[in-house]
Amino acid sequence: MGNDESAGRQAPRQVRLDPRQVRVLAHPLRLRLLGALRVDGPATATGLAEGLGTNTGATSYHLRQLAEAGLVVEAHDLAGGRQRWWRAAHDISSWEPSDFDDDPDARAAAEWIQAEQVRLVVEHSDRWFAVQQDFPPAWRDAAGMSDALLHLGPERLQAMEAELWEVLMRYRDQSRPDEAGARPVQVFLVAYPMIEPTR
Repeated sequence: MGNDESAGRQAPRQVRLDPRQVRVLAHPLRLRLLGALRVDGPATATGLAEGLGTNTGATSYHLRQLAEAGLVVEAHDLAGGRQRWWRAAHDISSWEPSDFDDDPDARAAAEWIQAEQVRLVVEHSDRWFAVQQDFPPAWRDAAGMSDALLHLGPERLQAMEAELWEVLMRYRDQSRPDEAGARPVQVFLVAYPMIEPTR
């Protein structure tokens, strides 16, 4: 993919997961490995194992599984000595739930990944809540979450999500790690129909 001319940086590499890829990704360590490579950049199995608190053997095995599915690739330009370096093959993974309507295993895998994403949102929030008082007021006021109740049909909801995604990608393209006070910020985009609780 070419460079984004307006921002002077490369456009995000994206993949729409196929049934095999979503089944491979539906594993706690594999999901964390792919996330670590996307956030922190290329790494060795040893470095990933240390960072994620697991062992090198398991890390190597699951990296190979991700590689066979085309989700990670070897970083040959960084190779030196006996250690293999790995990088994420894409910056963004996506799918539509209906992609897997005819594949119960892939549908179950996608549902597991979505549930894991919700768990990660909660974990991320808990870590922030534990340290937010150590941050300057500007950060405490800028970070957080909000919600709004809208009445939308599926077409308008998709249109709104696409528009919000464009805003996120614009800010991503304009982000500068050297900006004064800049930190990595994770933004979650969530929209679900309200379902009455069952009793």
